[in-house]
Amino acid sequence: MPPRGLLDLPPNEAATQLEAWVGREGLPRYRTRQLLPRLWQRPARSWREVTELPAELRDRLELAWPLARLELATSQVSADGTRKYLWRLADGEFVESVLIPSGTRRTLCISSQAGCALGCVFCATGQMGFRRNLTPFEIAGQVREVILATPDDKPTNIVFMGMGEPLLNWPAVDVALTILNSPEGLGIGARHITVSTVGIIPGMRALASRPEQFRLAISLHSAGAESRLGLMPIERKYPLAEVLDAARAFQKRITFEYVLIEGRNDSPREADQLAALARRSGALVNLLPLHPGGAAGLAPSSPTKIRAFAERLRSRRVEAVVRRSRGLDISAACGQLRVEVAGGSRRDRPAASP
Repeated sequence: MPPRGLLDLPPNEAATQLEAWVGREGLPRYRTRQLLPRLWQRPARSWREVTELPAELRDRLELAWPLARLELATSQVSADGTRKYLWRLADGEFVESVLIPSGTRRTLCISSQAGCALGCVFCATGQMGFRRNLTPFEIAGQVREVILATPDDKPTNIVFMGMGEPLLNWPAVDVALTILNSPEGLGIGARHITVSTVGIIPGMRALASRPEQFRLAISLHSAGAESRLGLMPIERKYPLAEVLDAARAFQKRITFEYVLIEGRNDSPREADQLAALARRSGALVNLLPLHPGGAAGLAPSSPTKIRAFAERLRSRRVEAVVRRSRGLDISAACGQLRVEVAGGSRRDRPAASP
C-alpha cells in the first residue's frame, strides 16, 4: 500500500499534523492557514506551484509532505458529454471514474477498490477479481484530479458506484466521506453524496451511525432471493431480507438500483416483486438498462420492455425513474476501460484477498 500522507487524513487531522510541523520548523503559525486549503479547497499539483510561499519553504514541504497524485492513464469523452478516466495508481494498479454532466449538475462516479471480489455477473469489474483496497486519498483524489484538470468541472454530486464495493473498504471510505463533505475538504453536501452497496450489512450499520445525511443506494437487481443469487453471489452471505432490515436504520429515503437484463430480471412477475419491496421500504427505484459493454453473454432489456416495467411499478404506487445509458460510444461500463486498456482478467494473475 502507498505510504500515508496529508491527503490520506481527515482535514482536521491534516491540520494538526501541519500545525505541529510548522512549530517544529520554527515557522509563523499563520503558515498552517496558508497550507491547509491547498490540500483540498484550492488543490495544488505540488507545493512548488504554491507561489504565495517562499521558494525555500516550498522545497522543504516537498521533502516533508509531498502531495500524492493519481496518474491519468487515459480518458475518453462521449458525444453526450460523459467523460471516463482511467487512473494509474502508484503501484501500477488502475481504477476508473466517470464524470456525468447534466445541466448544472456534474456527477462523478468514483471507485473504492481496485477490482472487486463479488463477481456480479453483469459487471465488467468482476472479470478482474479483487486487487486491493484504495486508500482515502486514492478515493477522494479522483475528485481532486478532476478539479486540478478543469476547475469548472468540480463535481456537484458524488456516487460510490465505480469499481469495488465501498462498504468492504469501510475504514478508507469513512475517511474519504469526511474529506468529501468537510468544509475544509471538498465541501460537497452530504445529501449530494451517495454510497452504493450490494448489501454489506456491517458497513451499512457503520454508515448509518454517521451523523451526516449521506445517501444510501442498494444494488438490488432482483427482488427474489433465488434469482438475485444467480446475478449476485453476495446474496448467499447477506440475504436480501436481512439487507432491507439493516436499511431501516437510515432515516433518509433509500434508492434501489436495478439494472434491467433481457430475460433475467425484466418480467412482470419481477416488477411486482420489486414493487412490493419498494413500497415496504419507501424506496425510490432507479431503473438502468444494462450497459452493452458490461458483461459478455448478457443484453439490455429492450426499450419497450423497460417502459412497461417502469409503468408496472408506477401503477403499484412506486416512484420509478428510468436512467438512460450514458457513454454508449465509449468504454463507460464499470471496469470496461480498465480491462480494455490495462488488460488483466481474473485469470491473468493471482488476486489478493479482500
